[in-house]
Amino acid sequence: MRENEPSLRPIGVFDSGTGGLTVVRALRDLLPHEDIFYIGDTARLPYGGKSKSTIERYSIEISGLLLAESSKMIVVACNTSSSLAVSKLQELLKVPVVGVIAPGARAAVKETRNGHVGVIGTRSTIQSEAYERAIQALNPDVRVTSQACPLLVPLVEEAWLDEEVTREVLHRYLDPVVGAGIDTLVLGCTHYPLLAPLIEEVAGPGIRLVDSAKNCAVAVKQTLMEWSLDNVKETPGKLNVALTDSSNSFLATAKQVLRLDIDSLETRIVQGVTLLETAL
Repeated sequence: MRENEPSLRPIGVFDSGTGGLTVVRALRDLLPHEDIFYIGDTARLPYGGKSKSTIERYSIEISGLLLAESSKMIVVACNTSSSLAVSKLQELLKVPVVGVIAPGARAAVKETRNGHVGVIGTRSTIQSEAYERAIQALNPDVRVTSQACPLLVPLVEEAWLDEEVTREVLHRYLDPVVGAGIDTLVLGCTHYPLLAPLIEEVAGPGIRLVDSAKNCAVAVKQTLMEWSLDNVKETPGKLNVALTDSSNSFLATAKQVLRLDIDSLETRIVQGVTLLETAL
């Protein structure tokens, strides 16, 4: 049966909440015929302040749920999980696993003109130094200035994308980074592209933004081709979503900001099998 062919199975994507939808939007634009199953771990967000062992456990649990949906690959649409758990997932899983760190690092090295890159992310992502290692492995001459921005994910989850308080918080985080002389800024959290217009305003002219979501989508396309898993069907792909807790702001962001059409929405209990169908 063709429906059992690996290439026809969905791409599994996860994040702690809304942020990974930026990766879904990029995947939808680049791979419109692929089915996507997305899990937002809204019951346990944010991931950014948690330990490596906890992030690994969460990532393994959510990946297990995605594999139960017959996902043909796992896309870790979370910089925190990408920096702390991708290697463990690649070790444990038999399907390809793609994160957002390596694609973002490659894009940053390509974009910078003066060899000075800024990275903003969650506290765990920044403390892991994953971007520094990835960037300097590509070009050891590139200087990296990093800044943890722990307040940004909650602001995005509240859909405060153009509020004065968000602007003030961004100034607090970005002014020292821009003042250090960067010319390229990596949005090291998939929530942050939702703030891109405000970040561009605060950072000022001359600062190029690197969107890890878009670069991750390119890496996913390449990986599907390498594993002969790319879906060649002509019909539009479906987007099915499961959350580990209800979230009104999640739906608002998906529909209004990212213009995503969700085919089904479910509430999933991570430690169990209960599945509650929720009508859109």
